[in-house]
Amino acid sequence: MPTPTLLWLRQDLRLADQSALLAAASEGAVIPVYVLDDDGPGDWRMGGAQRWWLHHSLASLADDLEKCGSRLILRSGPAEAVLRRLIEETGARRIHAIRHYEPWWRKAEAALEDVLCLHDGSHLVPIEQIQNGSGEPYRVYSAFWRKLQQHLPPGAPAPAPENIPAPKRWPKSESLASWALLPHKPDWAKGFSAEWTPGEAQALARAEEWADDVHDYAEMRDLPGEEGTSLLSAHLHFGEISPRTLYQQVHRRAHADKFLKELAWRDFSAGVITALPDYARRNGRAKYDKLGWRSGAAAKSDLRAWQQGMTGYPIVDAGMRQLWHTGWMHNRVRMICASFLVKHLLIDWRAGERWFWDCLVDADYGNNSVNWQWVAGTGVDANMFGRIMAPLTQSEKFDAGDYIRRWVPELADLPDSAIHDPEAAEALPKDYPAKIIGHREGRERALAAGRKLD
Repeated sequence: MPTPTLLWLRQDLRLADQSALLAAASEGAVIPVYVLDDDGPGDWRMGGAQRWWLHHSLASLADDLEKCGSRLILRSGPAEAVLRRLIEETGARRIHAIRHYEPWWRKAEAALEDVLCLHDGSHLVPIEQIQNGSGEPYRVYSAFWRKLQQHLPPGAPAPAPENIPAPKRWPKSESLASWALLPHKPDWAKGFSAEWTPGEAQALARAEEWADDVHDYAEMRDLPGEEGTSLLSAHLHFGEISPRTLYQQVHRRAHADKFLKELAWRDFSAGVITALPDYARRNGRAKYDKLGWRSGAAAKSDLRAWQQGMTGYPIVDAGMRQLWHTGWMHNRVRMICASFLVKHLLIDWRAGERWFWDCLVDADYGNNSVNWQWVAGTGVDANMFGRIMAPLTQSEKFDAGDYIRRWVPELADLPDSAIHDPEAAEALPKDYPAKIIGHREGRERALAAGRKLD
């Protein structure tokens, strides 16, 4: 009897443009398996918002596989041990998988090297192809982008198979419900379903719709009150659509360059964590190891106020509440909120990284750590620490009035003249807090801390 092949699925939960699936199917019977490994990632095990998305994405993928005559096997535990047990149970010859660059996945891939066949497909171009003159991943985005363009466009995406060869006997599978990925008591994710539909079908439909809107991206992307971004970040993170499928959808559209550069940022971030695997834990520039971050009871109280959207800065509070209610935050507002935590409150960027990791449906190890260090000024390619975003100015500049009214209902009745800074306008409602720190005070404190490093 022919022996089957295992298809190890991770952040590549799709059938279209799935190079590992096509390779496995070319050898005969395929056993698709997803392993819930909370041990390998350690501190970066999936956060609560990601687990909500994963539940629905796996359910969608299981239905898609059944339509192709296959099924999804679920197992939990350390990935290497689980997969080797499956090899013993099924007599499989080898494992096919798409390559990933998070440090825990690279460690697991190395441990399975004798039976694992890796394929590209999680980025526009294999990260190993985009290296500097020293043969290392780029640490400056502008140089990376110039090199990447030499390899674009990527290859044409492959269609999903209509049928997937099935084994004569299927191994046992754990039930998705037994993993308890969905929150309850309390169900803090009630608002997620109104915003998101995980799964490959929705990812492909959203990409097609986005292709008609991408021409406005450069102009609209910074306006929180407008739907000017793709809303594809979580679909991309979980691999429900491949980057080159998305590239193919939009690259011929007018004014798509700005969006494509953002898509390429994912590849750049993957290169950074390949070169610096502990980037989410350690400053990219060592001099910031001596920065005097605040600690103690006052700092903890300020951190809670930031997390709960109760800082007295409407644009910051709107963003943090949007994050909690939907698992997502507008990109411009992410920068404002991150800068406020690091600069105005002088709280270590790692505290913000951890909160975003748990709350974002699109939390990605590379993007999250690179973006936080970019805002903090501690990274290998980052803003200067002394560049401090002014949240009140940003709010007015990017016309965030309606955005604030949606997410901070205490301020919904304020006019445009007061909505961005109700305290200064003497229109502060009784149930909304005054600023926890003045802009000038926070700015001067941050600059003083930075000067001590010079």
